Amino acid sequence: MLMVNINPIYFDLDKSNIREDAAIEIEKVIRVMKEYPEIHIDLGSHTDSRAPEQYNLKLSERRAKSSRDWMIARGISPERITATGYGEKQLVNECSDNEDCTEAEHQLNRRTEFVIVNPEAIK
Repeated sequence: MLMVNINPIYFDLDKSNIREDAAIEIEKVIRVMKEYPEIHIDLGSHTDSRAPEQYNLKLSERRAKSSRDWMIARGISPERITATGYGEKQLVNECSDNEDCTEAEHQLNRRTEFVIVNPEAIK
């Protein structure tokens, strides 16, 4: 059984581009997907809560697309990746509207998470 630790990647405020630190994590996912060609990934992108809800939904969709496009450009078939933007609906902490949080706390919400939807494909 392969143990895979897939860390989220993080984004700068109001950005959807893949940072250098994020590229390192995405490359780990790509290596596993190339080693196990039956794996399918669901990636979910999120925002912090500091902009209007509709804006954050669109931003998270751009982050999901950016992450997916990065993987496709490096040889992963589009059919193996689903990508969804959730906006500010799934915060990992209490930093919702009107809460006093640090930049580091907000950063934790600006992420894309990767989930292997068919772990049985790893033999």
